[in-house]
Amino acid sequence: MPVPPSSPDTPSSPDTRSSRDVPPSPDTPPLADASAGVSGEVVLGRRLIWFLAVTCGVTVANIYFPQALIPLIAEGLRVPDGTAALAATAAQLGYAAGMFLLVPLGDRVPHRRLIAVLTALTGAGLLAAGLAPDVPVLVAAGALVGATTSVPQIILPMAAGLAGERRRGAVTGTLLSGLLGGILLARAFGGVAGAQLGWRAPYLIAAVLALLLAPVLAVVVPVTAPASRQRYPRLLGEAVLLLRREPDLRRSCLYQAAMFGGFSAAWTAVALLVSGPRYGLGAQAVGLVALVGAASMACTPVVGRVVDRAGPDAVSPVCALAVTAAAAVLAGGSAGGAAGMAALVAGMLLLDAAVQSGQVANQARIFALAPGARARLNTAYMTCSFLGGSAGSWLGAAVYGRFGWTGVCGLVASSAAVVAVAAARHVRRGRRGRRGSAGGPVPPPVPFPARSSAPGGAPVGGATVTGDSEEPPADRRDLRRRR
Repeated sequence: MPVPPSSPDTPSSPDTRSSRDVPPSPDTPPLADASAGVSGEVVLGRRLIWFLAVTCGVTVANIYFPQALIPLIAEGLRVPDGTAALAATAAQLGYAAGMFLLVPLGDRVPHRRLIAVLTALTGAGLLAAGLAPDVPVLVAAGALVGATTSVPQIILPMAAGLAGERRRGAVTGTLLSGLLGGILLARAFGGVAGAQLGWRAPYLIAAVLALLLAPVLAVVVPVTAPASRQRYPRLLGEAVLLLRREPDLRRSCLYQAAMFGGFSAAWTAVALLVSGPRYGLGAQAVGLVALVGAASMACTPVVGRVVDRAGPDAVSPVCALAVTAAAAVLAGGSAGGAAGMAALVAGMLLLDAAVQSGQVANQARIFALAPGARARLNTAYMTCSFLGGSAGSWLGAAVYGRFGWTGVCGLVASSAAVVAVAAARHVRRGRRGRRGSAGGPVPPPVPFPARSSAPGGAPVGGATVTGDSEEPPADRRDLRRRR
């Protein structure tokens, strides 16, 4: 049984570390990881997991609900729509900056303090935005809100460390379901609250929620010790180094950048299609499609359990096939009318489920790479994913303008093809590696004595030290004759 902390600010005893844990490096404190000193089975109860999932949804919604307020902001502050759109753009850019500049602090600063402080700063930024007298103040406050809203990307690696290997996929899936719910419901919240109460109301409501949430997080977030003592500039550079050093991280980044790019392209273009002459339904219909798509968040906890049983590499190709199927269903939206709308709703629901399921698999894969650097791994991963999504939004609008909705569906299918090809190459490399290692009968290692000054028979140079004499290992033919 793990020893409970002696005080709210004291991490659990390092004596509970598993014997499999790697000894800490010079840059790592005695309790190097959230999972090292506390059993995830005890710390991460079901209520806490769902509370953290709701926290992810509430915080991430702050960078999406301003998109629904652009016409209301333009009318309220008497500026053009393009100028009002800077409020939403600033939040997105701030989020990207927060992922790169603040998320790595999850490996350097205790999680409880960092998450609570960032949530409080988010509330302050939302309050400033809701009271902004003009666009420059609103844009500056939106950028602050976007940067500090990176809280979900700190919670995810923390929870993955506490959960342990057996539950990592399930816990990640549950948290991502909350994240997805916040993304998909944010636009509906902004549109409804803004239409009924004015554009300032969503900012002020969100500010109250964040300011109430911050002190609760300061109490309920598990106490963990920092995983690194590296200086801040080195932490930032470490994300890039990890991307160069870890092939599974690069592969996961490619998978998600491609699929999230197709996802963003579809959501950008579907707004143009539904509000265009073929349907002429306005922004409310896009919000309805988003509400229906929120049902896909129910699949991520299930996919997380599948990842725990079968591994992420078994799930990623299936997600790519599901994206291809979604593109085929979405193509029916070109027909217009009730049948076309049904195809759009069904296709977007399938696309949402496939992309978020791929996210579960990818993050489970990267969180298993380096337990002491999960925040930095997530920084590299989410930055690549966000860049893919930004490129997809731009491509979606450009392709729709030139080739129409059918071209956008082809773009979505192409993003799935990128993942399928990359996954197939990875499988082929794995098979070649196994065939190469199985090219001949490789004998089991035979212990032999070796001279060493190491005490207690420590292994030196691949030999097992048992005495003062040294004998070379038998060659392969001798081993066959012995058999």
